[in-house]
Amino acid sequence: MDKEIGKINKNDTTDIILRIDDFGGRRGLTIREFVTSERYTGFTKSGVRILADDFLKFREMLNSISLQEMTEAVTKDEAPAQAKPAEPTPGQETLNKEEEKPKEGLPDY
Repeated sequence: MDKEIGKINKNDTTDIILRIDDFGGRRGLTIREFVTSERYTGFTKSGVRILADDFLKFREMLNSISLQEMTEAVTKDEAPAQAKPAEPTPGQETLNKEEEKPKEGLPDY
């Protein structure tokens, strides 16, 4: 059972669609781009899926953003270059450690 929640216009040919659906037997919130053009009409691969188990955490994160934060101008102190790195999500530590490993089988020059 799919239920479309709403859509946001991104540009002349693309909308962002929010819907609740079942994919692979797992319920969740899907946020994906939908393109309408001469070559292709349909969903693109761009998007994200929030599983039902994680939805409350996702909603809390959204609710923690104030409208003032979304409307105030970015100052020099808040520029992206000055931003602190985000804390790793569970499992991300492992990914970063794996990225640091030297690639096996490649010659040293």
